[in-house]
Parts: sequence; C-alpha cells; structure tokens
Amino acid sequence: MATLSELAPVLAAVGRALHARGWALGSSGNFSAVVRREPLVLAISRSGADKGRLAAEDILEVDGNGLPLEAERKPSDETVVHLAVVRERGAGAVLHTHSVWSTLLSEAAGDAGGLGLAGYEMLKGLSGVTTHEHVEWLPILENTQDYRRMSRDVTAALARHSPAHGLLLRGHGLYTWGCDLEEAQRHVEVLEFLFEVEGRLYAAAGRLKAREARAVRGGSDGGG
Repeated sequence: MATLSELAPVLAAVGRALHARGWALGSSGNFSAVVRREPLVLAISRSGADKGRLAAEDILEVDGNGLPLEAERKPSDETVVHLAVVRERGAGAVLHTHSVWSTLLSEAAGDAGGLGLAGYEMLKGLSGVTTHEHVEWLPILENTQDYRRMSRDVTAALARHSPAHGLLLRGHGLYTWGCDLEEAQRHVEVLEFLFEVEGRLYAAAGRLKAREARAVRGGSDGGG
C-alpha cells in the first residue's frame, strides 16, 4: 500500500478536481484512501477543509476506530462511515460528494428507498458492468448527525445491496468507492453524470406535464 506522503497530494488533487466540477463546494464532502489494512489505517481529509483549496497538509491518518494518529488533528466527522464502507466493500478509496443533482434526486426518490439507473451506456464505466442493460440500484438512507448510527445504516444497506456501486444520503449526497482512488473517482464521474441526466429528465417531464395541462385548460376555455 502507499504511504501517507504518497497518498496525501493525490487525494488532495482529487478533492480539488471534484470541487471544480461543483460536486464538493465549500467544506462539503470528504475523501479517503487506505494506507494499510493490518492494522487498518486510513488517510482522510480533515474536518472543515475548503475542498477548492485542499492540500496535502489537509490529509491525516486515522486508525480503525477513526481516531487520528496525530492527536491534535481532527478528521472528517464522517470518518466512521468511510471505515464502514472500507470494511463492508473491501474498498481502497471512498469519496463522498454533495452535488446539486445527487441532493435533489435523493429527496425525489427518498420515499422509494433507492434510485434505479438503467439503460444508459455510461453505466459501463462502473466496475464489473458490461452492458447498458444493467440496473444500478443505489440505496437512499435517511440523513443523521449521529455518525455512528449512520455507519451502522450504511453497513446494513451495503450488505442488503451487494451489487451497488454507491449509496445516497437523503438531502445530503453520494458515497461511492473503488479498489483505488482512480476507480473511485471514475465512479463519482459516472454516477454524477447519470444523476444529472435523470434530474434533467425529471424536470423535462414535469415541464411537459405542466404544458399539457395548460393546453388542456386552454382548449377547454377556447371551446367554452
């Protein structure tokens, strides 16, 4: 596995790239990569870091309990969620974004408990997917500030939905992962693309329905 000094600048660069796409604005989002597995050590962005200015110095190490190896530094509040994903999926990197489209869709599909994506060629960018006929089901979990509870909910959801490449927190954002940072970043790009497509389709469908309703009303009025 890579060392912190090797991972930190790469992880920071990924964070800045996601910020530049509008997927992790301000201090939102958090990013991690496994330094070693036995015992588990994770490199993760510090709490409150501006992702547009994320630097190697903003990346720190935590142990398998989420405790910083340098006591005076504070990791992301959602560190325990990253650890849950690493353990449940065997991931080498975990990326958490807060885009407009993931937030909107997590609310729109929240009552259904998940979001289904199917029929898109872009799905083949997800690890192991070889056809646009693939159905990607992303669980949607209720948001909470109790991060220990969130980590338990994430673990349970991933156990129930083993094919999933990501999950959504309602009104919050996306978690996705990969065997390494490169794969995790690709998954973010694929899923965020699909979120925008779905979101624009929903918006277009809503406008078409509204237009049809106005046309019906106009036709009734004109014929009266």
